[in-house]
Formats: sequence, structure tokens, C-alpha cells
Amino acid sequence: METISDMAVIKNLSKGMTVLKKTRALFITAVASGTMLNPLNSSMISLALHSIQKDFQLSFTTVSWLISSFYLASAVAQPVTGKIGDIFGRKKTFLLGLTLVGLSAFGAPLSTTFMMLLVMRLVQSIGSSAIYPSGMALIRDHIKEQQASALAVLSIFASAMVALGPTIGGFLIVWGHWPAIFWVNFPFVIISFLLGWYMFPKDVKKDKETVKNLLAHLDFLGIGLFALGMIFSLWFLLSFEAKIHYFSAVAGIIFLFLFVLREIRIKEPFIDVKIFKSHPKLTLVYIQFILLNIYFYCLFFGLPSYFQEVMGLSVEKSGLLMLFMSGVSIIISTVTGKWTDKAGVNQPIIAGACLAIIGGFVFSFFFVGASSLVIGGTLAIMGLSYGIGNVVLQVAMVKESPKAIIGTTSGLFQTCRYLGSIFSSIILGLIFGEQISAEKMKIVGEVLIVTGFISGFMSLWFSKEGFKFLKFGRA
Repeated sequence: METISDMAVIKNLSKGMTVLKKTRALFITAVASGTMLNPLNSSMISLALHSIQKDFQLSFTTVSWLISSFYLASAVAQPVTGKIGDIFGRKKTFLLGLTLVGLSAFGAPLSTTFMMLLVMRLVQSIGSSAIYPSGMALIRDHIKEQQASALAVLSIFASAMVALGPTIGGFLIVWGHWPAIFWVNFPFVIISFLLGWYMFPKDVKKDKETVKNLLAHLDFLGIGLFALGMIFSLWFLLSFEAKIHYFSAVAGIIFLFLFVLREIRIKEPFIDVKIFKSHPKLTLVYIQFILLNIYFYCLFFGLPSYFQEVMGLSVEKSGLLMLFMSGVSIIISTVTGKWTDKAGVNQPIIAGACLAIIGGFVFSFFFVGASSLVIGGTLAIMGLSYGIGNVVLQVAMVKESPKAIIGTTSGLFQTCRYLGSIFSSIILGLIFGEQISAEKMKIVGEVLIVTGFISGFMSLWFSKEGFKFLKFGRA
């Protein structure tokens, strides 16, 4: 028989759950409106390059450093700021990242030299990079129910910003010239900062002695070796579009080798490289995410030029066709979150890889010379693949990561996105050369098929259901 005190406890618990449901949406909005800033600013800059080049009287090679430097800084900063968040607190790191983005949004339009603008762009990159790993850790720690659906919201925000960034940038430049693409950050920063300040639980308070000990144990040499290794390696990869820098390749390999050597030997490494052996599924997630982004960015970077140069379509119609892929990707992300909450990650991972293979074959044999309807249908299949893969791999990464270093592993996850985008630009450069043609687009289709098959085999390897399937096939 329930006593009055028991009923009061039940009532209070029920009330607490109701509050939790109400605040969940605000909590996720706080994280999503912050994590979207990196993909928004990485894609929005493309249409501003011409105006900036003209205002500062630069060559295209020089002005393009606004893009390259952003990728370089983000690829390094994501795991570094993730580690800082793991040690000093996720809320502090998240809000600090927003502050840096706000600072760059104020300072960049005031730039009187290109060097000053480039520095503000780097501040923007580092700040927006600090937000994602801390945001992922906050969701893992505080959103326990339907976590995949919550992560799907982040994926939707990020996918929408990547897809719509150039369009948004175009409208902003018409309205307020290139400084407008920096000003637009203010409302998102303010919303995310205020919601985060009130919604995120306080970080565990550390006294001065504790902070001093943490700083003493932070692997600064490891961070430095990792940063140098990544910068030189990415510089080498980016050089494929012009004159190849072989020295940067050698330097990158040496620094990364020294980094691995150090991390294996010390007790408290920046990145515990042994985790890739002890958590093989996490390693597979990273590789699959690189493949997924090679697949997507080959289309994202290559198709607009093909539509305009080979098919003779207008910018507006090219953008509408691209929406078949990005729009479907955004829609399926919500469904995938709910699907993953119910069924786990194995089925969606396999389904996404299978759709990538199907999309690659359809693209290779039916895309070139097809009607707008067929082109739209093909891109929709590929959008399904990317939308499913983007959400489920994010969920799998969170699931397979040790809780104590979720910020670091989330940062590495984003680094994989940048590696995929850079590899795709190299592939397109090698295929297209000086001119895009219909025949060369068929070669891109073959690359997509190969990428899809590799991803498919890895998804079977990752999935326990895949093992059962393979055993059944042998029997």
C-alpha cells in the first residue's frame, strides 16, 4: 500500500521527468546551433572569395588560403580542443569556442589587410572546432534517452549548413558584401551561448592545485607533434591542386611517426593510439566516415561545375538539382535517428553502404545525358546513403568511445570529415585535369562504386549481423 510520502516522491519524479522533456529540446538546440557554425562557415566562404580577392587585390591562389587554412586549423583543432574539454570541462570549452567565433565575426569585417582577415578566419576555425567535440560529450553525458535521435538533430543542422551554406552566402553577399558572411554568425552565437549558459550543467569545479596538476599532465609535446604532422600532411594533400610539395609529405610522416612513438610510451598521452587496437570498431567507424565523405564531397564539389560547364545549366537550376541530394539527406536523418534508437547501429550502417553502391552504379550507367528527373532520382539515392551514414556513424562513434575521452574521439571524428573532403578534391583534380567532361564524370562514378564497395565490406565487418550473414553464406 502506497503511503502519502511515496505518492509525493512519485509525483516529484513525474514532475522532474516532465521538466526534462521540456528542457531536452532547448538543450539540443543549444548544442546544435553551436555545432552548425563550423560547417556553415566552411561552405559559405566559397561565394565570397571573388569579392575578397577583388577588394584586397590578390591572386586566386592567395585568397584560396581562406579555405585551406580553415580546413588545416579545423583538422588539428578538433581533437586538441576535445582533449581540453575532457580535462577542463565541456561547458567551459563549448562557451569559449562560441566566444572565439563571436570575436572573429566582429574582427573580420574590420580587417584592413588580408593577413588580418586570415588570422580572424583561423580564430573562427579554432573556435567553431572547439564547439563540436564538447557538444557531443555534453549530449552523451546528459541525454540518456533516445540519444540517436538527439544526434540526428546535430546531423540535420550540419548537413543543412553544408548544403545551404553557398546559397546563404550568396544572398548575404548581395545584401551586405563579404563582411555579411561573418556578421551572420552573431545570432547563432548569442542563441547558443545563452541557452548553453542556462541549460548545460556546471562543470565539476577544480581548485587551483587540481588545475595545475592537470596542466602538468597535459601532453603538450604530443599535441605539438600531432599538429605539425597533420599540418604538413594536409599541406601535401592540398598541394595536389598545384605544385606538389614532397618535402611536406616527408615532414608530415616524420612528425606523425614521432607522435605515435611518444604516445605509445607515455602514461597520459594526448591521444591514446592503443585505442585503435583495443577498440577496433571505433577504428572502422573512422575509416568508414572518411569513405563516406570522399563519396559525398566528390559529388558536392564536382556536380555544380558539371551542371554548369557541361550541361549548360544556370546556377539556380544547378542548386535545385543539388537539393535532391541534400534535401533527402536532411529528411532521412530524422528517420535514421529513430531507427537507430530502436534497432541499433548495425542495420543502418549496412543499409547506408548498400545504397552507396546502388547509387554509384546508377550514376555510372544512367546519370550522364539523363533527364532532370533521372538525375534527381539518382541524387536522391545518394542523399539517402549520406543521410543514413552521417547519423549512424556518429552514433556508432559515441557508442564505441570510452566515456572519459569522448571529446577527443569526437574531435578525431570531425578530422576524418576534413580528410574525406580533401581526398575528394584530390580525386576530382586528378580526374578532371584542365576540363570537365561527360566521360570524366563516368570515371567519378567508378570511384563512387569502389568507395561504396569498400564501405560495404567494412560495414559487414563492423556488424555482428554481417558476421552471421557471412557464416550463413558459407554454410
